Amino acid sequence: MTKATVIDQIGGETALRKLVNDFYDLMETIPEGQSLRILHARGHGIPLARLELFDFLSGFMGGRRHYMEKHGHMDIKLIHAHVPIATQDAEDWLTCMDRALAMNQLNGPEIDKLRAVFRRLCLMLVNDLKPWGVPSASPNGS
Repeated sequence: MTKATVIDQIGGETALRKLVNDFYDLMETIPEGQSLRILHARGHGIPLARLELFDFLSGFMGGRRHYMEKHGHMDIKLIHAHVPIATQDAEDWLTCMDRALAMNQLNGPEIDKLRAVFRRLCLMLVNDLKPWGVPSASPNGS
């Protein structure tokens, strides 16, 4: 017997698309989304981010690897290498995702594991870039 993938457990691509849309709807409306809205405005915008997050999460959750098919990789650090991400930005992303998961009544042990993975990934993306994407000066002034 094959173990169901996370995407299957949440209801497939239709449910994932709803989750992603709810996530971005929250990001666009709640106070915790303010800094994330600014980051997205400096990038390619929220409409493209909605598509790219769906594509990424589909493969990440064991479904079709849309992001890999389009971009040739799923290296989350590379995807965000140019984006100045502070710890608070990571926490705000997690808040939006937690609320979207709750809105979609996604819970249980597998979702708890998913939340833990999201937390690790978000905190891994925190960097010392200054706005916008300029590396901080090294301690020796170079």
